[in-house]
Amino acid sequence: MTTTLRFGDWATLQADAKPIRMEVFVQEQNVPADLEMDERDAGCLHAVAYDSAGQPLGTGRLLPDGHIGRMAVLRSARGTGVGGAILQGLMAKARERGDQRVVLSAQTHAAEFYLAHGFAMAGDVFLEAGIAHIEMTYEFQE
Repeated sequence: MTTTLRFGDWATLQADAKPIRMEVFVQEQNVPADLEMDERDAGCLHAVAYDSAGQPLGTGRLLPDGHIGRMAVLRSARGTGVGGAILQGLMAKARERGDQRVVLSAQTHAAEFYLAHGFAMAGDVFLEAGIAHIEMTYEFQE
């Protein structure tokens, strides 16, 4: 699948990113909408992946402190490399701005995905919005 990544602030990408997050987190996973949408969106770098027809397929965000979060891919695009493209794109942006590492809270069912991208598990499983997560880190090499 050919995908195009676009990066921008929340004001620029919200119209495409928000519906994906609402579908994946709120509708599929029953995360309360008020937990899913937070005030940190305004200060993040956002990424949205689009198919060749310009339809948004997935999204993620990079916080100022190096955390990657809100990684979501529509069910129809899962397993096609969209999530990996978003993750790699956000990691590249973190490295470009000088971050030494990136950190994320992975849903435990997605831990293998992040391990395949070089992340390491750190700490114990914890609950966030009633869903089991584990912290994962990636250290950039010099």
